[in-house]
Amino acid sequence: MVLFAGSDRDQLRRTWLEAWRKHRGGLPLEPLEAQLADVISAHPEYHALIEAGPESAARDWTPEGGESNPFLHMALHMAVREGVATDRPPGLRAAFLALATASASAHEAEHRLLECLAESLWEAQRAGRPPDEAAFLDRANRLVPRR
Repeated sequence: MVLFAGSDRDQLRRTWLEAWRKHRGGLPLEPLEAQLADVISAHPEYHALIEAGPESAARDWTPEGGESNPFLHMALHMAVREGVATDRPPGLRAAFLALATASASAHEAEHRLLECLAESLWEAQRAGRPPDEAAFLDRANRLVPRR
């Protein structure tokens, strides 16, 4: 998500909150805000958190505490959507379409792909190297049902 490059965590989270506030208020949205609001809309389990405002969004969610970070989850949705839209890595769009058809849900297909992306990002961070697009695509393709 190049538009977020250089942003700090709180600024990023405020962007999500503002997009949702404008969406809920029926206010005009910038294209990115519309995308963010769409991702939030698909996650009603996060609505109370988003609507509670900056104080609730300031907290940390730690894997050690058995918690999942809702902002990370939604950002991964955005990254998968961008990857599918641009077909990067090449072949991701086809994998997404096959998964969406097999599961009858684009949202479920995104969830399957974002798990692959998260694993690739974790490996890259652990190894101190850029993410491996080929490994990400390989993981995604392993999920595609074979005929």
